[in-house]
Amino acid sequence: MITHLQGKLVEKNPTDVVIDCNGVGYLVHISLHTFSQLPSTENVTLFTYLLVKEDSHTLYGFSGAEEREIFKLLISVSGVGASTARTMLSSLTPDQVKEAIVNEGVAVIQSVKGIGAKTAQRVILDLKDKILKVYGMSTISGVSSNTNKNEALSALETLGFMRKQAEKVCEKIVQEDPGASVETIIKLALKKL
Repeated sequence: MITHLQGKLVEKNPTDVVIDCNGVGYLVHISLHTFSQLPSTENVTLFTYLLVKEDSHTLYGFSGAEEREIFKLLISVSGVGASTARTMLSSLTPDQVKEAIVNEGVAVIQSVKGIGAKTAQRVILDLKDKILKVYGMSTISGVSSNTNKNEALSALETLGFMRKQAEKVCEKIVQEDPGASVETIIKLALKKL
């Protein structure tokens, strides 16, 4: 299986790209999320998934490994094909897909073109436990901010601060700025502790 491609971006379209790897041009189908992450003409690396069918071999490309894993989870659901999974990752970011599944957001998943109520419920039913297991999240209010907060907390504990104090300060910082990076949370917390 081809797990990634690294080469010169020859052609860039919203639904596919052509990557030249040492003289061989690979046509790679992408989501709009990946399209927005790619530079226009440079060397690029795409994580890939090769879908082999009776009548075709189709290569799908993703800007990150996480997006590829979510794509693989989505196509494992009965009734969700590769094009539907790609459409879902074009309409929603990988984090939004995870959040919708974990929080049982049927309406969010159903908002994607081509997905009805039954399919949306099946996606949630089939994938909720897998996503909770793989990404270790209970319910997500801000996936990255929770992860960042936890990383900042453990760093502050390592620096010798009491967990309860640090937790209160970090919680306040994350409430004020949900998108705060780990470094930002630590710097602000150090000023307040």
